[in-house]
Amino acid sequence: MKLLTLNTHSWLEEQPYDKLDTLVETILTNQFDVIAFQEINQSIDGSVLDLSNQFAYQAADPTVQIKQNNFAFLVQQKLEQAGLRYVWTWQPAHIGYDIYDEGLAFLSLHPIQEIKTFYASKSRAFDNYKTRPVLGIKIEDSWYFNLHLGWWNDEDDSFKEQWAVCSAFFKSLLGPIYLMGDFNNPAQTINEGYELVTRDWFDTFHLAEKRDKGYTVEKNIDGWAENNEKLRIDFIFTNHPSEVDASQVFFNGKNNQIISDHYGVSITLATAEERTIV
Repeated sequence: MKLLTLNTHSWLEEQPYDKLDTLVETILTNQFDVIAFQEINQSIDGSVLDLSNQFAYQAADPTVQIKQNNFAFLVQQKLEQAGLRYVWTWQPAHIGYDIYDEGLAFLSLHPIQEIKTFYASKSRAFDNYKTRPVLGIKIEDSWYFNLHLGWWNDEDDSFKEQWAVCSAFFKSLLGPIYLMGDFNNPAQTINEGYELVTRDWFDTFHLAEKRDKGYTVEKNIDGWAENNEKLRIDFIFTNHPSEVDASQVFFNGKNNQIISDHYGVSITLATAEERTIV
């Protein structure tokens, strides 16, 4: 089982269609089982698509409109045209950069059995960029949640408050859970969000038998304007000590071209056969 999380920064990069093609080619090569995308944008004034007859799309909210340039839709369509079908879903979060509906998306090679959404933030206003929904899908006996949370020191809607909401929700579920996304809290910062999460959750980076440096941000970016160091703020956490073969950063200029202001993180979970070997 291979998982990938990536904050795509979609339609905000130079040469966005070239970067879209790089992303599609990488997915075709690696065939990740579950993909969590953050900052999946579509134009507010874009044409609405009729997806009622599309098997691949499973709505988190049937009232949500998918526009023709929804980034996740275009990725899924290009993959399907290349012979690899992913089922997918998208949950809008808030207005991005005044012209986009910004949200969270999942792509899965496996049937999605159930979808759950909730708000981690106090705000639910679509015109507030601090509004933070969480999107979850159930595949077989496991839950996968896509998160793009706020900042530790935010006076309006802090990470600590958002994490308390998330924790309460996750405790209501049974079985393995994987949290994938942009947590906006660096692993190297003490007494803040990362330490709060890892009190109860395992960082798959540390569970992995093989891993690289893990950095997903290397400069100042949106939301981190004062940053001048390498950060690990994109994670895959789990509620049980999974056997992880490898944790690897993608789209960092070394392992595939840079396509976003964040790099992606992928893990490979040990197969059932590997877990039974003593």
